[in-house]
Amino acid sequence: MTKIRHSKRTVTQIGSLPFTDVDEAIAYSLAHDIPFLPELTARGDAMTEYIKDPGRLSCLEAFKKNRFDVVKVQCIGPVTLIQCCYDEADAITRIYDHVDALLDKLQAEEIILFLDEPALGCVGFDFVRLWEPIFESFPVTRGVHTCGNMQWDQMFAAPIDIISFDASKFDITRYYKDRSNKRIAWGINAADQIRDYQQGDLLTGPCGLPHSNHTVDDAHARLAMLRDVAERLPTA
Repeated sequence: MTKIRHSKRTVTQIGSLPFTDVDEAIAYSLAHDIPFLPELTARGDAMTEYIKDPGRLSCLEAFKKNRFDVVKVQCIGPVTLIQCCYDEADAITRIYDHVDALLDKLQAEEIILFLDEPALGCVGFDFVRLWEPIFESFPVTRGVHTCGNMQWDQMFAAPIDIISFDASKFDITRYYKDRSNKRIAWGINAADQIRDYQQGDLLTGPCGLPHSNHTVDDAHARLAMLRDVAERLPTA
């Protein structure tokens, strides 16, 4: 069993990958500062698919053979699941069961859990209320990823630790004077899309890398870009 440690804790990714081979996908993930649980969409791991059978992901068991300093896992969020025509109780139960399966026997000193909410800005109800029972059930660092636009001040007011967003399209620095102790995961395609990097922030791509739109070469190119940008970030 390998203990995965990295001196820097900056580069990670959203989750979905274009790989079909489990070992290759895990090796790719382990090359990041913060390894993340791969979701192989070509093998049925798209978030609207895996949630039909919570806890079943192509890479899950092999990924758990490692021990981590810090690791990232992710799950479709309740807002998105409700938008997919699940009722609230079913959505919460499915997400709880999936996250419980992800964390069972996952060996890490810190686990970052992101709820993936791609279209969060399109809803008109209290989404924070839906996150609370999930985050309160597990000893995790709480993150939310959304790749669309929204009322960003609501995210900074929410009881979460990390906001993940598409910095290639949106400038959330216009919506806060004080971060309220929030960390930001900057979803970038280029270094100049990072407008307010602070210690503890993360670097990711703007969104995931599903096989329908991306190749394995795209995945390696993204990692190379993120590493290059991370090397140029301030260290203090």
